[in-house]
Amino acid sequence: MVDMRFDARVAVITGSGRGLGFEYARLLASRGAHVVINDNGSTLDGSGADQSIAAEAVRRIEAEGGEAIACTASVATPEGGRAIVESALDRWGRIDVLIHNAGNTRFDDFATIETEAFRSVVDVHLLGAFHVTHAAFPHMREAGYGRVVLTGSIGGLYTMPQTVGYAVSKSGMIGLNNVIAIEGADRDVKSNIILPGAVTRMAEGLDISQYPPMGPDMVAPMVGYLVHEDCAVTGELYVSVAGRLARAYVTETRGVWRPEWSIESVAEEIGAIRDPAEAWTFHPAENGFAEHLTKSFAMARGAN
Repeated sequence: MVDMRFDARVAVITGSGRGLGFEYARLLASRGAHVVINDNGSTLDGSGADQSIAAEAVRRIEAEGGEAIACTASVATPEGGRAIVESALDRWGRIDVLIHNAGNTRFDDFATIETEAFRSVVDVHLLGAFHVTHAAFPHMREAGYGRVVLTGSIGGLYTMPQTVGYAVSKSGMIGLNNVIAIEGADRDVKSNIILPGAVTRMAEGLDISQYPPMGPDMVAPMVGYLVHEDCAVTGELYVSVAGRLARAYVTETRGVWRPEWSIESVAEEIGAIRDPAEAWTFHPAENGFAEHLTKSFAMARGAN
């Protein structure tokens, strides 16, 4: 098997001073990529800053023979997003890979959470994803090449208590991922989402005593594939937890057609409406919105 390398490729990885992001950076650098380590060194809730975090990550990669630079700009603002991308352009004149891994976490009850607390999470995860991809996407399209990985979460997608900002952010990335995949398709710009499970500092406060081995290094190979030039998929979501890799996707049941409905007839048919026996999978790059409508209209007419 030929090694899948990244020689001369330039990768920007947000939140890569520690945890999952650092393992991604370490792996890509070990295979020839030039890496921007972006991390402002904030605490788990997003407060504070420590520039030494990114600097130390760069030192570790260089000690292993890799090439990296540090950028401590925040993903939470448009200016920060541009600065992160420009750090790669200024040093190497290109950006081939963008992995948005930066994140923070808070645990607040939905009934009592303050708007500021909600926004503090959304600004980093979801708006942060927009800021960096919006800055990188034109350069990738112009170059006719790009690989993007956004970081979702199993906990964010399927949701846990006291994580409304996190859940909204991670679910919202599905739409962003679809747009990048669709609008980048004609220029070989591919975008996918990783749904990682790993024991990092983000797991502080959780009972992990029953978890199997879940190091961040176990997630990195899936991400490495998704950002490689030979990656064959786009617009998709991939789970990586404790050595298990799987695809997650949006499905739609066949449903039920009637020329007219009442509340009562919906109640009568709810079982058939929900029946997954003939469910089909939506894929933004293969059967986009127009095809979805065509299929839905065909079903409405009773066609197979």
